[in-house]
Amino acid sequence: MAHRGSVIGVLLLVVVLGAGGRALWTWLDRPIERVSIRGELERVSADYLRSQLAPLVRGQTWLSADLGELREQARDIGWLNEVRIRREWPYALVFELVEQVPVAHWNDDRLLNPSGESFTFAPLAAPEGLVHLAGPAGSGAEVLAYHDALNKRLAEHDLELRQLRLEARGAWRLQTDDGIWVMLGRRNREARLARFLAAWDREFDAVASHIRYIDLRYPNGVAVAWHGESEPVEESEAKQS
Repeated sequence: MAHRGSVIGVLLLVVVLGAGGRALWTWLDRPIERVSIRGELERVSADYLRSQLAPLVRGQTWLSADLGELREQARDIGWLNEVRIRREWPYALVFELVEQVPVAHWNDDRLLNPSGESFTFAPLAAPEGLVHLAGPAGSGAEVLAYHDALNKRLAEHDLELRQLRLEARGAWRLQTDDGIWVMLGRRNREARLARFLAAWDREFDAVASHIRYIDLRYPNGVAVAWHGESEPVEESEAKQS
């Protein structure tokens, strides 16, 4: 009987503790009253981020809120590269945010970060002075890496990239700071680039303001389109891709 009484006592204690735990959870799990934003923000304001985060926590309660899901939703907000969330008493959520660092325009309506990942910038304005890059979905890192390599090569000839585009079929074209488009095509990019730079130093630099584009998709030469002319002047054999 004594053993049976002790078992019943333990069960009652468990019930009491369980009921107390549920009551404590219910008492603590109240609606979120405050959202705090922390982090070094240079381009986006805390007010803008609060306006974007507020709908995510609306109707949520402090203990029941799924922080992992909230983090994934918050990362979809433009300009946020990393998000960490924690609860803070009383009834607050703290969002620790790492801002995106834009290094280039991407496909006209997005920006690229240093890892070549694209992100939306609207409704904020895009920073000025960034190079314009473009390419198929998922090619941001490849295009950015080639831009960096090209920029170093061009700088040795007092040229600077304004745009670089990778077409859907794999062809490359670039625009210099003089506004000249250079068609590199898909094959033999290094050889074609070397041919362009040699021709630039030899003759094109002096007449840059008259050139519309330079087509390097030829085995040995180039074709040059001049302002005021409807057709390019060919200086090579048949064109290749």
